[in-house]
Amino acid sequence: MKQQRLSRRDFLLALSGAIAGGGTILTGFVFADEKAVPRGAVRLTRIPSGVRWAFLIDPEKCIGCGTCIRACRTENRVPNERWRTWVERYVYLDTPRGLEIIVGQRAGGEGGYEPVKPGPDEKIVKAFFVPKLCNHCRRPSCVRVCPACATYVSPDGVVLIDEKRCVGCGYCVQACPYGMRFINPETGTADKCTWCYHRITKGLKPVCVTVCPTGARLFGDLTKEDDPVAELIRKKKVYVLRPESGNDPQVRYLNLAAEVI
Repeated sequence: MKQQRLSRRDFLLALSGAIAGGGTILTGFVFADEKAVPRGAVRLTRIPSGVRWAFLIDPEKCIGCGTCIRACRTENRVPNERWRTWVERYVYLDTPRGLEIIVGQRAGGEGGYEPVKPGPDEKIVKAFFVPKLCNHCRRPSCVRVCPACATYVSPDGVVLIDEKRCVGCGYCVQACPYGMRFINPETGTADKCTWCYHRITKGLKPVCVTVCPTGARLFGDLTKEDDPVAELIRKKKVYVLRPESGNDPQVRYLNLAAEVI
């Protein structure tokens, strides 16, 4: 299929005309055009036939060191004060007012977390860390709302962004129920975790998985019966974030507390 390229100005003019005229805007294309692969990714035609990637996280193994976040920043040239992945900390405090939950998010996870210092009448009941990243949903709302068809799903189920198509409107950022997307201040286009697509299509693992010192992050192929990650997903009780969204997220969690958002 031959693709027609539009400038941002031409696209916005066409979009405003369609809206004003009551026209229909086609969105949510899923295609495998190698020209649409994001910067640094290999051609889609090199993907093994039938592969379906699996990402599994065990929060009980995460120590909140932030190594994964720093490695991601270096590997994917993530701008400062932006994150493709982060680690949240959940601390349960028994206080005179009752049980309180303190959640530390994003920036605090990159350099690790300072210890929580309970007050004189407070006690830490439990604490744990929860890594988060793009869920690469089977029914992604970000794809459905993209007016430029810049966000798409690859044949192996990875949600990607074509920088050349993206107009930086931010619709996908608002549509993601997980807060996983941002507008890259350097490119002016949408950005997010790609599961290190340039690595996994070469037989490597995402960099966050590779550097995790405790094995809290696991990556595999759901189509292989002997894949250890796929086997864990089949045999263990796994959880996903916000299943009520209807997005069908593909990042699974073991031992996930009900309070995690």
